[in-house]
Amino acid sequence: MLEVQKVSKLQGTIKVAGDKSISHRAIMLSSISQGVSTIKGFLQGDDCNNTIACFRRLGVEIENKNDEIIVHGRGLHGLQKSDRTLDVGNSGTTIRLICGILAGQKFTTEITGDGSIRKRPMDRIIIPLREMGAKIEGKNGTTLAPLKIEPSDLNGIDYSLPVPSAQVKSAILLGGLYAIGNTIVRESIPSRNHTELMLQSFGANLSDKQGQITLAPSQLEAQDILVPGDISSAAFLMAAAAGIPGSHLIIRQVGLNPTRTGIIDVLRAMGGKIEMDNIINSGGEIIGDIIVEGKQLHGTNIGGDIIPRLIDEIPVLAVLAGVAEGTTRITGAQELKVKESNRITSMVTELNKIGISATELPDGMEIEGPNVIIGGEVESYGDHRIAMAMAIAGLFSEEPIRIRESECIAISFPDFMETLSSVAK
Repeated sequence: MLEVQKVSKLQGTIKVAGDKSISHRAIMLSSISQGVSTIKGFLQGDDCNNTIACFRRLGVEIENKNDEIIVHGRGLHGLQKSDRTLDVGNSGTTIRLICGILAGQKFTTEITGDGSIRKRPMDRIIIPLREMGAKIEGKNGTTLAPLKIEPSDLNGIDYSLPVPSAQVKSAILLGGLYAIGNTIVRESIPSRNHTELMLQSFGANLSDKQGQITLAPSQLEAQDILVPGDISSAAFLMAAAAGIPGSHLIIRQVGLNPTRTGIIDVLRAMGGKIEMDNIINSGGEIIGDIIVEGKQLHGTNIGGDIIPRLIDEIPVLAVLAGVAEGTTRITGAQELKVKESNRITSMVTELNKIGISATELPDGMEIEGPNVIIGGEVESYGDHRIAMAMAIAGLFSEEPIRIRESECIAISFPDFMETLSSVAK
């Protein structure tokens, strides 16, 4: 059980774990490209290592040297039938994205995950992939894992996303690599575009114009990839530093993709002082340093188009709202209900346990501040972002906060406590 105590400030310079979303995609696209790709900055977390394990089962030679990953790509049609069911562990990104690739193979694959994954509906990817011609079935005729994917001929489709989802968009585009004709995905609100940027860097014939992403049949060529620090991981430390007066924190080489920087916009809307420096561009991704100074924050409304740009950061923003002055209202975040836990219910339950006045809404939550966080024992629900959010709450708490099942943090940020301790004063 992890115990976190109050600190006076956060001060120093750190780097955070590699971007989880980009790490997943780097393994997938390298595996189905021609040639050898080198990936630096890869996130050595449970989820991303499960992606490596799946592609090794599919016949891809992947050398994991910690500081870099070397992938010997087999091309679009070079994957081999696995001798056993693929297991993604707790990784929703892996199971949803890889289904697009598996739908285009000439062999049958079965894929599953842990108890959490087997409860998460896969209909959002199954429906469009079936429209493309995929033969994909869930357990006992449902849309739940384990999934069985049989060989089929895919055709491009013109698909409008019913809700913003980078995972659904990516599954369709990856299936589109194997389809006859163009594949078009339309989104009314932009979601993460890491897949589109990486496909382009690997040589895919892809265009993105005003919410219409068009992919023509393409071959992929191996690339060297630099994975930036994950802004979703940096967000926990950014939020803490922003809300503790006297803090001064520099986070080096963080991914600043505009589809992911909603956390910066919200912290600024709450009165936070956030600056960026040393900006570079690598493989279409913007990378730079984030500089945070701490001060007393105030509540704000979080909703609308910004939600897809910070969906994973809402748990820690909810904690910060609890110590900010005034009311914070979060709406339009239904996606939180189908994460590793129902993050709306989970967060409201645990916030109230530690003294933060939080009310659950159908699509979000409302938090009244400022509160005195009293500490105590909380649940993580086996959800890494809930666990880290509760750890950040401990930095503000009068008494220590103890977090059950905190080992789940290794899914996305294995060095979380070590990094946090290095700047805690």
